[in-house]
Amino acid sequence: MMYIIKLIHEYPLYYIMIIRKRLRMKGYDYSKKGYYLLTIVPNNKKYSFSKIINSHIELNEIGRIIDNSWKWIMNRYDHVQIDEYIIMPDHFHGIVQLLPESEPDGRDRPLQSRKRKPIPEIIGAFKTISSKQIHNAGYVDFKWQRSYHDHIIRSNKLNIKRNYIRTNPVHDKKNYFDV
Repeated sequence: MMYIIKLIHEYPLYYIMIIRKRLRMKGYDYSKKGYYLLTIVPNNKKYSFSKIINSHIELNEIGRIIDNSWKWIMNRYDHVQIDEYIIMPDHFHGIVQLLPESEPDGRDRPLQSRKRKPIPEIIGAFKTISSKQIHNAGYVDFKWQRSYHDHIIRSNKLNIKRNYIRTNPVHDKKNYFDV
């Protein structure tokens, strides 16, 4: 904290903002159709989401909330399709597909569901809904990290990324209380 305060006094604010690494691809439209691999991490490792038992994931209460919140996205946004995902003990990987824009079909839908949201707004909604539910479950100091990691998946790499998610519990070398 002292370093940040010192830095603020020594450099103008615009310089401090430049230091922060850009996580999104500059100029890319994150509302475009396609597949995206997302990794979302909590702010600290105080709370676990799951346990790995014999290379299989067993969700705890927080993990179940994350699971339900992730599924909520598909119901909330017409243009989002959930693909593979896994809730690891200390992070979350998910592939989402943004569907191509479709022609209006004449059904009455709320205005909110017709708006095409980009990935950052979808992840923001996921973090908000899951955080509120986690707090309501009694984990009041739970927070997600400020941002998330994304990877725009080329079609020839989709099955490789799916396999990475499926086998993550087997290949992750961290000690997650494997029984």
